[in-house]
Formats: sequence, structure tokens, C-alpha cells
Amino acid sequence: MSLTSLDHPPGVVRAYLDACTRDDRRAAAECFTESAVVVDDGSTYRGREAISRWIGRSSTEYTYTSTPTAAVRRDGTHWNVTQRVEGGFPGGVVDLDYAFTLDDAGITELVINPV
Repeated sequence: MSLTSLDHPPGVVRAYLDACTRDDRRAAAECFTESAVVVDDGSTYRGREAISRWIGRSSTEYTYTSTPTAAVRRDGTHWNVTQRVEGGFPGGVVDLDYAFTLDDAGITELVINPV
């Protein structure tokens, strides 16, 4: 299922997910505000530089594909996107919830948790 067939998240969310799919780390990092926060796998990354390093590390740690399976608008600034991730990591398949918080400048927070 492609992201365009889901509920329509804002452009910055689509841009981030598309950049990750293309392995365009710079474009993915630019979707975040300078003071953004990412929480993933028990670690917190603060600021665009730390987030850029996280993107680089997480994109090369394992070989995987991700497919968005749901997108839900919680309110004007909060979106959840469920991604099915399949690849060469322990377990091989996981559904992850990407909880985005946005403002006019971009993604201010991303919290990733297993569904």
C-alpha cells in the first residue's frame, strides 16, 4: 500500500517518509526543526545534528524495507503513521508507530514505538 492511498498526512511527514525510502539522509534530517526531538529504541536525540546522526546510523544498521500501512490525524499538529518494517534484524518483521508532532517549520518531535 502506498502512502498516497492512506489518510493524507501533511507534506513534511510525507517528505520525511519519502526521503527515508530513498535513503536520502540529508532530506530526511531537513524535515525536522533545529530543536526537534526524536525518541527511538529507548534513546532520545535532541536537535537536528543529533537527529541526522541517528538517521545515518539507523539507516545503515540493518537492511530493511518499510511500508506505511495507516496514517491517522490526531489533531492539527499530531499525526500517527504505522509502518511495517521487514528486513535482516532480529524478528524480521515489526509494525512501528511513528507519532509526529508538527509546527509551521517542520517536525518538532517524532516518537517511534512498536505497535
